[in-house]
Amino acid sequence: MTNRNLILLTDSYKASHYKQYPPKTERIYSYFESRGGVFSDVVFFGLQYYLKEYLEGEVITKAMVDEAEELYAAHFGNKFIFNRAAWEYIIDAHRGRLPLCIKAVPEGLAVPTHNVLMTVENTDLNCYWLTNYVETLLVQVWYGCTVATQSREIKKLMLRYLDETGSPEQVNFKLHDFGFRGVSSVESASIGGAAHLVNFMGTDTVAGLTFIQKYYKTTEMFGFSIPAAEHSTITSWGRDNEAEAYRNMLRQYPTGLVAVVSDSYDIYNACDKIWGEQLRNDVLERDGTLVVRPDSGNPKDVVLKVVSILGEKFGYETNHKQFKVLNPKVRVIQGDGVNYDSIGDILETLKQHGWSSDNVAFGMGGALLQKLDRDTQKFAFKCSSATVQGEELDVFKSPVTDNGKLSKRGRLKLVRDGNRYQTVSANSAGDDVMQTVFENGVTLKEYTFSDVKTNADIQAHVVA
Repeated sequence: MTNRNLILLTDSYKASHYKQYPPKTERIYSYFESRGGVFSDVVFFGLQYYLKEYLEGEVITKAMVDEAEELYAAHFGNKFIFNRAAWEYIIDAHRGRLPLCIKAVPEGLAVPTHNVLMTVENTDLNCYWLTNYVETLLVQVWYGCTVATQSREIKKLMLRYLDETGSPEQVNFKLHDFGFRGVSSVESASIGGAAHLVNFMGTDTVAGLTFIQKYYKTTEMFGFSIPAAEHSTITSWGRDNEAEAYRNMLRQYPTGLVAVVSDSYDIYNACDKIWGEQLRNDVLERDGTLVVRPDSGNPKDVVLKVVSILGEKFGYETNHKQFKVLNPKVRVIQGDGVNYDSIGDILETLKQHGWSSDNVAFGMGGALLQKLDRDTQKFAFKCSSATVQGEELDVFKSPVTDNGKLSKRGRLKLVRDGNRYQTVSANSAGDDVMQTVFENGVTLKEYTFSDVKTNADIQAHVVA
C-alpha cells in the first residue's frame, strides 16, 4: 500500500461534489467502458495494481485528513469546501478502509468496445459521494488496457503474416519493448511494460518485470532479452574500426542471439562488406544468430534492402509456403519508426518480394508505451444508477451534440453467449462475467500473471 494521500489523488472539483447530489442520496453506482476507438476490442489489464497500491487496507488516516483540509482550503480559498466530517466518518466507521464494492472482468480478457468492464458503488449509505471520488484514479486503468490492446492487435497482425509466409509459433518474440526511455514516468514504464508482456515475451523494460513480480503474485520470469549494442558502443571504436567493433560483439558473446546496431555510418555497406565479407566466416562459425539492427531511414525500404543483401551474402532457403528465409545465422530487427502501421507496411513489403516474416522482428518504443491516450479507446467512467430515499433510479447522459457519449443506464452485467459478449441489465438472464475484486478495503480476487496471459492468449481462441 502506498503512503500517498488518497484524498488528494483526485480532480479537485470532486471535493465539492458531496453537496451536489439529490437530498438523501444513498448509493451511486458507476461503470467503466471503452466507447469505441482505434480497435474494436479492448484488453482489460492493470486494475489489480491500483487496488493493491492505492485502495486496499487502511488508506485514510487523520494525518491525511489534516493535510487535505489545509491544502483544499488554500486551493479553493474557502475552508468549507472540503468535507472533513465525511473522511473522519470513514476513519471511525471503517477504520480508514474504503466502503466500496468493485466488480470487473478478468484481467487479460479482450472484450468488444461499448461493453462494461468494471462497476463501482458505495457499500455504506453515508458514503454515496465516494464512488465517483475515486473515478480519477480508477480511470487511469485506461493506460494498461490501451497498451495491452495495441500490443494484442499487433500480435494479430503479425500472426496473419506469419500464417501466410512463415512460422506462427515464433510470434511471441516478434515485438520487443524498447519503450522505457520514451515514457513520462517510471510508473508508466512499469504498467505499460507489463501490459505489453500480456501478449509478447520480449522486453528491455525492466520496470515491467518487477511490476509483474510485485503485483501479480509471481517469481516467474515473463520477459526476456539478449545482449545488444547501442550506437555509443560501436561509434566509440571510431569509423575506421567499425569492423572491429562488430567483431568484438561476436567475440564477447560467442553463443546465442546477439543484436548489433549497424547503421552508425552506412547500413548497406555494413551488411554487404563488413558482415557479408570481412566477418562472414565469424558469423557462420559462431554458435548462435547475429541480429542486424537498422536504425534510420524509411523502415519498409531499409528492411527489404538489408534482408536482400544478407540473403545474397549468407544465403537463404525457400520454406514450404514458398517464401525465402535467411540463413539461420542471421536475422534482422527493426527498431526505428515502428508502429502498428509501419509493421504492416514492412511485412507486406517483404511478402510482396517473396520474403518470409520469419526474417524480421521489431523493437517498439514510444509508439508502444507513450503515443496513445485515453481517447485512443475512448475510455469513460459514468454513473448509471442512483438510489435516493430508497428508490433506485436509472441514470444516464444523452448529449444532443454527440451521440457517441450516450451512456448506459441502470445496474449492469456482462454476459457471454458463445464467443459474443454483451452488456445487459443486472436483472437479465445469464451469468455475469464480472467478478467482485474489491470490497470494503479488501482485494477479494487476485490474478497471477499466468492467469492474465491465459485469458489473453489469442492463439488459444478464435482470432477476430
